[in-house]
Amino acid sequence: MANTLKDSGDGLALQITKPARTAGLVDERDTPDGKTPTYRAETRVHAFAGLLVVVDTTNVDDADEAELVATAARETDSAYQSMTATVQIAGHGYQLQLPPASDASLTQGDTPAVVPAPGLLVIGNDDVDGRVRPTRIAEDLVTIRRDQDE
Repeated sequence: MANTLKDSGDGLALQITKPARTAGLVDERDTPDGKTPTYRAETRVHAFAGLLVVVDTTNVDDADEAELVATAARETDSAYQSMTATVQIAGHGYQLQLPPASDASLTQGDTPAVVPAPGLLVIGNDDVDGRVRPTRIAEDLVTIRRDQDE
């Protein structure tokens, strides 16, 4: 089941525990009390029409990030602000603040698709803009990122 965007702090946030683990945005070790994080990514969140591209700034080099951002801008025919955000501990998992979510026309209560790739999360909502298909674009970006990571 997809998680919903919630009001948190200075804007919207999304619970991303499973996708963050898959994308390598967090690293953990097992302890008697459960899992303890040993790495939580510093990310850059880029906003486009119906789409957020979240890049691990430590594990994705600048040229690869630029290629992903240029592709998203070209495919959505849009580009809005980019902001940094750190993966945060929330409850028994992780969440990410998404300050530019409103630029991407995402609102509280939306349940966007979250597609992971190494060092990348693409968050899309097809209910936003009839001109683009953000989840199709998300799949394209994930394919590009997987090719970059080889």
